[in-house]
Amino acid sequence: MTAHWLVKSEPDAFSWEQQMAVGVEPWTGVRNAQAAKNLRAMRLGDLAFFYHSNEGREIVGIVEVAREAYPDPTEETGRWACVDMRALRPVPRPVTLAAMKAEPRLQDLALIRQSRLSVVPVSPEHWAILSEMAGL
Repeated sequence: MTAHWLVKSEPDAFSWEQQMAVGVEPWTGVRNAQAAKNLRAMRLGDLAFFYHSNEGREIVGIVEVAREAYPDPTEETGRWACVDMRALRPVPRPVTLAAMKAEPRLQDLALIRQSRLSVVPVSPEHWAILSEMAGL
């Protein structure tokens, strides 16, 4: 069964446009233990919303796990992991953080409850709600 996630990136560091241009890209630089645990739990074919943090604060696309967790090449200790993400498609309507917070059915969404985590799980129910909001 496919699991669902939300991954955050600051658009000035790595944007949706860059993800689309490269197609498959390692999701590196995660340095939070819980977020890294979430990366390690990802399986090939899992889907994730691509979320622009800081600027925009909105879901802008969907990516797919193209390679399961392996040591993050951007650090030397081997403690941290990354996965490869494949760009699938932009969302027809970006979903802002404000819109998510305004939707009562999303009150338990990990993005809202644990706003500092860069990789969070998304339940099937929340995935369906967010997909509807995004026009999918």
